[in-house]
Amino acid sequence: MPATARTAPSPWSLFLLDPQKLLFSLSSFIAAAITLGVAFEASLPRPWWALLTVYVTAQPMAGAFRPKVLYRLGGILTGAAMTILLVPNLQHAPELLVLCLAAWTGFCIYLAVLDRTPRAFLFQMAAFSSAVISFPYLDDPADIFTTTISRVEEMAVAIVSVSVVHGILQPWSATPVIRDRAHAFLVHAARWTREALGRRHTRLEYEHRRMLAADVTELGMMAIHLPFDQRPASVGRLVVLGMQKQLATILPLASAAANRLDMLSALAPLEPALAQLVDDVRAWLAEPVAEQCASGGELAARCRRHAAQSEQPATWKGLLRASLCARMAEFIEAQVEGCRLAHQVEKPSAPVQVDVAKNRREKSFPLARDHGLAMLAGMATAAALILYCTVWILLAWPSGSATAAFAALITCSFAAQDDPAPVLGRYLGATLLTFPLAAFYLFAVLPRVDGYGMLVVTLAPALLAIGYVQAMPAWSARALPMFSCLIVALGFLDRFIADFATFINVGMAQVGGIIATIVIAKLFRSVNVRWTAGRMVRGHWSEIGQMASLARPFRPAQWTGKAVDRLGQIAARMAVAEGSDTLHAADGLADLRIGRNVIAIRRAALRLPAPMYEAVREVLEGISTLFQARARKGELLPPPASLLASIDKAIAAGSRVILPEPAHVALLALVGMRCNLFPHAPAPRMVSDV
Repeated sequence: MPATARTAPSPWSLFLLDPQKLLFSLSSFIAAAITLGVAFEASLPRPWWALLTVYVTAQPMAGAFRPKVLYRLGGILTGAAMTILLVPNLQHAPELLVLCLAAWTGFCIYLAVLDRTPRAFLFQMAAFSSAVISFPYLDDPADIFTTTISRVEEMAVAIVSVSVVHGILQPWSATPVIRDRAHAFLVHAARWTREALGRRHTRLEYEHRRMLAADVTELGMMAIHLPFDQRPASVGRLVVLGMQKQLATILPLASAAANRLDMLSALAPLEPALAQLVDDVRAWLAEPVAEQCASGGELAARCRRHAAQSEQPATWKGLLRASLCARMAEFIEAQVEGCRLAHQVEKPSAPVQVDVAKNRREKSFPLARDHGLAMLAGMATAAALILYCTVWILLAWPSGSATAAFAALITCSFAAQDDPAPVLGRYLGATLLTFPLAAFYLFAVLPRVDGYGMLVVTLAPALLAIGYVQAMPAWSARALPMFSCLIVALGFLDRFIADFATFINVGMAQVGGIIATIVIAKLFRSVNVRWTAGRMVRGHWSEIGQMASLARPFRPAQWTGKAVDRLGQIAARMAVAEGSDTLHAADGLADLRIGRNVIAIRRAALRLPAPMYEAVREVLEGISTLFQARARKGELLPPPASLLASIDKAIAAGSRVILPEPAHVALLALVGMRCNLFPHAPAPRMVSDV
């Protein structure tokens, strides 16, 4: 099981060689050597750009790179086509050309930030390939077609080389990673639920919800790799999608059971039979995942029998007991089904039932996308490029075009982050530290090198060392600026040229591009983490309000998945947010449970008895009004007393008669709604209490 807490690596860990990281570095170096040899043999004008592309696109998981090859190549071709379309036609209007290039780059970044799948690499590559091709030649665009073709050839050679070499030396399959992630999720969910049912869950909530929600989302990202798996396909994407949907329901069901248990315990000590059932569920959760699958069906049946016995006569305590047992049964069934699907991933010969037709229709797991944040990233990128080019043109700086290209590359690389300035600061520090190494190579080592073979041997120590750093997750962000500084400063060409003025000028262009990017990030992108989380919370509230409105179309199919994904994003940001404010007071799990209760009520609404239907209408209108108001004001507004009265009225109407299954589900959803919105309200007056 993965560690639940990560600590910062010790600097001494750099001296403890990991074979897997060393293999990654060696694979990247071999790809770089092949790329450099092809570039020299084909007389490509900028071999250094091909070499840099190798390390920009290389990733520690070779399999994670494989499905992105086509996206990256497609992005390069798209960016090149846009360059050929814009530059020759607007070369006599440089201001308009800069505006168009900036707008195009910003639009691509908007799509990349919005997408959040490997397909985003297509948009990202389209953005900075057009930037790095166009900006260095804006002052002399006459030969832009030949230049564009050369850049495409250099980048394509690098991407193909690194993909082939990593695929051969690092054979990687998505299936074991998906299996391990699913198993880790089930273990985390079982541990969290066991502690929640033991009434010790409050302090664990933020960390666990972040881990569990992130595991669910990442399963979908990994499933995209399955068609590109180097080994024979052992698990279908539809099976992973079915498992992903099943796991997404575990978190709200487990938290709902814990919530009902808290409510019951606050009223009175648990009855011996119920206490024994809860203890048995907790003991079942302590078993290994494989054993849970074998004994879970019988335990879920016990919970359902206890739920049926608890509802007659209809009292508030009885409804709470029924809700607790029903949610425990649903959680156990979801956990067992998740175990079975994870077993299908591990042993594909095992029979398993998956709703293939439904999964084919839905294609993929839903992700929560924020158009506002994506637009902010795109507009900031466009504004940054306009400012770069304005300063470069006004200063008439000879290396200004290179600065604009470097700045565009860096801006596009960090566009998805809420506040890239701290990372860019480390980027600048790594660049400055690499300059002495670049100067040593350029003026002391390379003048004594003769031929391609000796060049590769000479570069091996530096490239292997930095490549090893790139394979370390905690240090990988520093590797790219080190590669960029070293490779660009050396300026690999078919003939060696060591000019100190050129070296200083190129170095100033790199540093200037980074500093300009930091300044722009401070001006446009230093978004407070709590502000970003606040936008997501308001979006969550708005969706619940819209879903509860009977006047709006009811589309609940993908809501739970999107809500779990958004919950993970919010929790990750709130984990690093300082202070105690409204956002920390907002309970994402409670909102998730309320949304699922709204879905259950609306699905059953048309089959409810007339008195209960009218009361339920009032409840849904109150929920819609409350959550729309929360979304507008960005505050955790308390629910009004009128909503409590409406919920109690609907519960009373539903408890008067024995309800069929859809209406019974709605009754338990109303119980859950009351527990989540009014946890401290006195027990309602039931018909059986009169």
